[in-house]
Amino acid sequence: MSGEDLLQLLADAEDVGYIGESVSQLAHALQCAALAAERDGSDALVAASLLHDIGHLCAAADAPTMAGLGVLDHETIGGDAARSAGLGEDVASLITSHVAAKRYLVARSDSYRRKLSPASQGTLEFQGGPMSPDEVRRFEADPLAESILRLRAWDEEAKNPEITVPSLESYRGVLQRLASV
Repeated sequence: MSGEDLLQLLADAEDVGYIGESVSQLAHALQCAALAAERDGSDALVAASLLHDIGHLCAAADAPTMAGLGVLDHETIGGDAARSAGLGEDVASLITSHVAAKRYLVARSDSYRRKLSPASQGTLEFQGGPMSPDEVRRFEADPLAESILRLRAWDEEAKNPEITVPSLESYRGVLQRLASV
């Protein structure tokens, strides 16, 4: 799968609902990427923000699901897709870890769990629930932990049906730069 293939999957998801939220898969991806671009600037984090849920779109038709809440293990599927597109290990790791960030934050804060949307609360149990103390320590030791948590925050924020953000085409250059490194 190439970066072009990933962009096409997103383009095709313009009318695909973002599991239990009031925006489409494409709108969610674009909002998340726009937040990353506005608040960070790193190509890897912008690309990972754009593609963090791509696993929902590129999974095999018979992939296990989470009771109507998307594809189980979409983060690993998406990370593998980014890796196969040549986008680099940082992008793949950020995508793969965005669910772990939710599990980490729930383990660290009851108030975070209460703020999750109903869909995010519903997927949490399928995704392993709150992290154990050992998992928390491993997560905190990850050199990308801060970036993973930033991506997670943008993931939660990127659900606004009223916002206007840059187009999908505006991210083509980011993916091309990453794939050529």
